[in-house]
Amino acid sequence: MPYCPQCGSQVGAADQFCARCGGRQPTTATAASPPPPPFAGGISNRNAAMLCYIPWVGWVAAIVVLASERFRHESEVRFHAFQGLYLFVAWLLVEWVISPLFWWDNFPLHRLFPDALHLVILIAWILMIIKVSQGENYRLPIIGELADRSVSEQRT
Repeated sequence: MPYCPQCGSQVGAADQFCARCGGRQPTTATAASPPPPPFAGGISNRNAAMLCYIPWVGWVAAIVVLASERFRHESEVRFHAFQGLYLFVAWLLVEWVISPLFWWDNFPLHRLFPDALHLVILIAWILMIIKVSQGENYRLPIIGELADRSVSEQRT
């Protein structure tokens, strides 16, 4: 059965106009093609969750996962998207709030504490990529609880 090239709904083979949008239909059956696959339709849940933990850019994948209709009812993938977002927010807090506080200090190792926090967050990103790739459902201590709350609030 052919599809409308404007709205993607099914139309009859002999229909000249779409019943849904009113768009004129092509005359040949080969011109009408099926609608494109849904966004992120070919990606597995595990891969989508792993993309949310890519250091410094995983927040983009996390927002795409949270906004995508395909993952609307996948609570584990949404959990990983929230946890990846919260890890990125922790990175930003260290970068924009904690690091400037230590620039005032005359102590020679004034950058050691913020750099150590950055290293901890980077290790958490890498750890989560490994855990998700192995199919383990690991929750980080504080950030995991926040992500659990966010997912449960979205269900209600």
